[in-house]
Amino acid sequence: MKKKIIAGNWKMNGDTASATEIVEGILDAANASSHDVVIAPPFVYLSSVAEKISDSKIRLSAQNLADHESGAFTGEISAKMLSDVGCTYVLVGHSERRQMYGETNTVVAQKTALALSNGLTPILCVGETLEERESDQWKDVILAQINAVIEHCGIEIFQETIVAYEPVWAIGTGKSASAEIANEVHEFIYYTLTSKSDKIRPSLKVLYGGSVAADNSAQYMSQTYIDGVLVGGASLKPSVFSEIIRSVE
Repeated sequence: MKKKIIAGNWKMNGDTASATEIVEGILDAANASSHDVVIAPPFVYLSSVAEKISDSKIRLSAQNLADHESGAFTGEISAKMLSDVGCTYVLVGHSERRQMYGETNTVVAQKTALALSNGLTPILCVGETLEERESDQWKDVILAQINAVIEHCGIEIFQETIVAYEPVWAIGTGKSASAEIANEVHEFIYYTLTSKSDKIRPSLKVLYGGSVAADNSAQYMSQTYIDGVLVGGASLKPSVFSEIIRSVE
């Protein structure tokens, strides 16, 4: 049985004190879990959080990375830098990066390749807007997002790359896709990828992200094609995130 992944994306929230509080508040749940727990603090807290979790089972993720190896790109953070400070994962193509900062499928594919070449496990985010869902374009949207990565990196990278399905309409809105709807999309992602290569199926993992909370996490993770969750706001509350970690069977 594959380990599930419970990942927490702190987004642009917190300070030194709250980072310490969150880490200390989830240590017991994370260390007792037989699954993988990952947290993604803001860039400026990565090093300090890395120290705090060094003796725990918690793994560190960045929320983004540059689409270049190095150079005159003021304000950017490279994959090599993230690896250097202790990250083992990185979010790539989060819907907020796509929607607010104009990251294209091509840029996301480039970032995926850079993450992998620097020893980071990408958590590749895909998903549709409400308009795309209601007009029944969601399959086309997700296919385009995935195919751009396949064309740039090859299908075999999905032996190492995690996919996170995040319906844009269910992020930070309090709305969430039902477990059945989420599972349907995850099954589509599984079929899309494994139809191109049988080799990736044993290690392929697809997470669900979209207003995940303590009262719905177990329902999502009980679905056949859902291999874990990418948690937003709830990951900032140690007691709630701990409950989500413990909800995984």
